[in-house]
Amino acid sequence: MLSSAISFSLMGVCVKAVGDRIPVAEVVLARSAVSLLLSVVMLRQARLNPWGKRRGLLVLRGVIGTGALLCVFAALAQLPLAAATVLQYLQPTFTALLAWLLLRERVGPRILLAALLGWMAVVVLSNPTELAGMLGPLAALLGATATPLPVAGVLLAIAGAVLSACAYVSVRALGRTEHPLVIVFYFPLVGLLLTAPLVMLQPVWPTAWEALALVGVGLFTQLGQLGVTNGLLGMPAARATALSYGQVPMAALWGWLFFGEALDPDTAMAAGLVLAATLLSLRRSRP
Repeated sequence: MLSSAISFSLMGVCVKAVGDRIPVAEVVLARSAVSLLLSVVMLRQARLNPWGKRRGLLVLRGVIGTGALLCVFAALAQLPLAAATVLQYLQPTFTALLAWLLLRERVGPRILLAALLGWMAVVVLSNPTELAGMLGPLAALLGATATPLPVAGVLLAIAGAVLSACAYVSVRALGRTEHPLVIVFYFPLVGLLLTAPLVMLQPVWPTAWEALALVGVGLFTQLGQLGVTNGLLGMPAARATALSYGQVPMAALWGWLFFGEALDPDTAMAAGLVLAATLLSLRRSRP
């Protein structure tokens, strides 16, 4: 789960690098094409039947995951990298609830407290002007002024979190019968079929650097998906996805390094909350 957080944070860098000019559907298409190619190679090496047993649920997981990607990529284009990542990682809260309702997985007090910290981070990001007023000296020290986030971007990020939670719970259910590589294979396959017609309506030819970034989107997403899939098969869904909070501090770092995004007081506080949630969710397993 932690390796997937690193991969997904680098994916966000690649998405944001092309988000101003390349349509979201085309970014998802490129991601799906690269990931599908890698999945086919890995399936052939493992000598596995790619079609699986529960094909209906596998396709549904692909549809939900593609919808989540469209929302997340669109949010990344509109919001600062760290803020978009914080909002996206509401997903552990939704994952815990869905896993409890659908999979009858127990939700312990540590996970509930981690989820609460995640929601507190969203409140902080949703009221940046008020927070900047409360922390005026700190804001001046950081040399940044918090500005309200675009409502559309916030809603897209939250929608992506809900759909990601649905996809994660479906992965947890599929893990009882399917190989992880089969689950990963269906995601880009369905994504490619869904986004190809959209791209045909409005194709944009990428430059050399944009093409490299699009390949990076597919590569880092594939690595992230492998980490998520294996992580979800090895531990309860709520606790596993809570570990992905570690992506937030990395997103803040990449945003500062690559895009010159100042670390506003609200983003810094939200990142601290999600980091605390990550540490809280870590606990030793019984022998």
